[in-house]
Amino acid sequence: MIREKFELDLKELQSKLVELGDLTEIALNKAMDAFQNQNIDLALEVIEDDKKVDILEEEINDFAIILIAKQQPVAIDLRRIVTAIKIAADIERMADFAVNIAKAAIRIGNEPFIKPIDNLLKMHEIATNMLSMIIKAFNEEDVLLAKKVADMDDQVDALYGETIRELFNIFPKKNESINQVTQLAFVSRYIERTADHATNISENIFYLVKGRHYDLND
Repeated sequence: MIREKFELDLKELQSKLVELGDLTEIALNKAMDAFQNQNIDLALEVIEDDKKVDILEEEINDFAIILIAKQQPVAIDLRRIVTAIKIAADIERMADFAVNIAKAAIRIGNEPFIKPIDNLLKMHEIATNMLSMIIKAFNEEDVLLAKKVADMDDQVDALYGETIRELFNIFPKKNESINQVTQLAFVSRYIERTADHATNISENIFYLVKGRHYDLND
């Protein structure tokens, strides 16, 4: 009976983590929508909605700590709980990047983009796919899917490097656009870091399933 209750609690913890991932994916998509379409109202909505993510992350941490204290789990069960705490922290950071992208949209305002933002949109699409896939990998404890997500990080890194080089080339020619160049560089960095956190989650899934740490960033 005690074990059945514990299994239900673990499933609830898992469910909360999936919800956190869903909220963050929505936030990232809204933030990029606001950025691409220069929609200040939508950007403000992203910033306001971040409270929900923060509250849910706290709930996950509190719930996990209570489980550890009450059940004193060992081996795989303890790894599940510890991994959930680590993954929640990574997802919450991704949500923070969504807020940062929204703030960049506000700082640029209605000023026309000095360059096409195609690379940013591609990076965003890959990074949000990584988030969606890694939540599925966690839910199903699927290390093959987790490895696939980690491998996708290279695509984001390549686009990030290309974007930064383009911005450095623009800067000397359009010195008056320093604010926008800076914001575009920041947004590309936020997306690149989002993909990095998805890779962190991949590594935590490997730890959960295999019981040892793997570096998937090489």
